[in-house]
Formats: sequence, C-alpha cells, structure tokens
Amino acid sequence: MNKPAVMIGVGEVLWDILPTGRVLGGAPANFAYMTNVLGDQGIVASRVGSDDLGREACTVMQQLGLTIDYVQQDESNATGTAVVSIGPGGQPTFLIKECVAWDSLQWSPDWEELSARADVVCFGSLAQRFPMSASTIERFLKNVPKTGLRICDANLRQSYYSTEVLRRSFQHADIVKLNEEEVGRVASLLGLGNGGEQALAERLLAEFDLRLVCITRADRGSVLVSDAETVEHAGFRVKVEDAIGAGDAFTACLAHHYWRGRSLKETSEAANRFAAWVATQRGATPPISPEQLQNILAGPALH
Repeated sequence: MNKPAVMIGVGEVLWDILPTGRVLGGAPANFAYMTNVLGDQGIVASRVGSDDLGREACTVMQQLGLTIDYVQQDESNATGTAVVSIGPGGQPTFLIKECVAWDSLQWSPDWEELSARADVVCFGSLAQRFPMSASTIERFLKNVPKTGLRICDANLRQSYYSTEVLRRSFQHADIVKLNEEEVGRVASLLGLGNGGEQALAERLLAEFDLRLVCITRADRGSVLVSDAETVEHAGFRVKVEDAIGAGDAFTACLAHHYWRGRSLKETSEAANRFAAWVATQRGATPPISPEQLQNILAGPALH
C-alpha cells in the first residue's frame, strides 16, 4: 500500500482565535492537512458559512493544498470559531461557538461518493453535538467500504459529548484514540470501571470489537493497545510553542503507518516524533518541506 490513501477528516472546520491571532483549525482539517504532508490524499468534509470567514477558510485550505470540493456552504449559519487560551506546557483550552455552519452537516450525493471511496476516515465527538451533523456523520461512516479504516479521535470539548455519542461513535470505529485526560471521563460515561489506561483500553477493544486503542500522554508519549500487544512510548521533550494540532498530527501519522501495515512500534515512534515537532510550531498546520519531514521522522532524537 505505497500509493496515496484517501484519508478524510469529517466534521468541524473553524477558526482558532489565539492571543497572537487567528489560525484555521478543527481536527478534521488538521488531520487532512497532515495526511497530505505525509504523502496521502487528505480531504476535508465539512461546512462553512457564506461569510468572510468562510471564504477565507476555503482560501486557506486551498493554500494548504486541500481541495474544498467537499466543503459545504451554509447561507444561514456562520463559520465556526473557537477562542483559544494557552495554559501551562502549551496546552490549549477552547471556548467553541454554537449553532454554526458545521452543526448542520448535510448528506449529499458528493459526500456519498466521497465516503464510498474512503480508505481512512477520521471523526470525533465535537461535530456530533447537534442531531443533524451527528446523523450525517453516522451515515458517512456507514457508507465507508468494509476495507476502510475508521478512526474515532474522541476529542472531548466542553460539555459537547454524551454517553450516547461516545457509544455510537465507538461502535462505528476500528480505532479509538483518547488523550490521558479523557480516560476517566470515557470510562465513567460508558460504565467501564476505573482501572486505568490499560484496563480501559482492553475493555474498549472487547466491548466495541476494535482493532486498536491509542492513548496519548502529551510530552510523555503514548500507549497503543491491540488484542496482540501493548506498545508504550516515552515521548520527546521539546520546547513547546503551542500544542494545538499535535494530537491531530499524531492521528494522521498513526493512520498513515497503520494503513500500510507497519508495526505498532514503528507507528508509535513516527507518530510521537511528528506530534512533538508540531508542538514546537505555532498553530495546527505549519508548513513542512519534504526534507523537514524526512528529518522529523527519521532524524536524530528530538529531546
């Protein structure tokens, strides 16, 4: 599987309003951009308003090398925004505006065609906070070929998640990714006990017939758990600019390597390297040359 895979981020596209300015964000857009950088065909399936921010978002996506063919235009609702505060260690917190364009994702012939040729789809809980988008995303996932890989990056934000959304999402997923702060909440919401990361991962694998559970630990690395093995990585110590998009970079690199049948050890090393580098940059979509990418993934330690 050396040819580019069709990797789709479905859900929110929004503007992150940072203390230093405005940058395009949203996990699906970040994921699509990063998969493009890695050599796959990253595609965004989302919705923006027919407003200045929406037009600018489309322009920026095109400048990033992303097609906007599957970005819907909304005449009634504004383009999404999120006010971002950067805390200790560069970790972001978000205040996300409601009732925006991506809360009204609509099933369409274009999206039916796109989902039917997907190799990998990445989705999360945030874009499912309202029924219309939740229903559309579920339909999208059901239309993915049986050979496709569906990755649920839980991405719990504010109060925009529920037991129902998580359970439905995990039922449609092959891989579930959480960060360490989400472990307790997910275990509680799904009634899976409080035995810690390894116990939760094993219960999720069994409960939802998953292929892989990934838990990230910020600069302390990650743990990947399958039925066959557990692979831990200590992470890389870097000077953090902000951590926005680092998790999405991890997911993109995970998808790129896992889809190609790489070992969990190799996949984990690459994903941690890539995420650590993104954390040293401003925003979620930093420019990366092929030479930089090669150095990031195969170069000397990032400590």
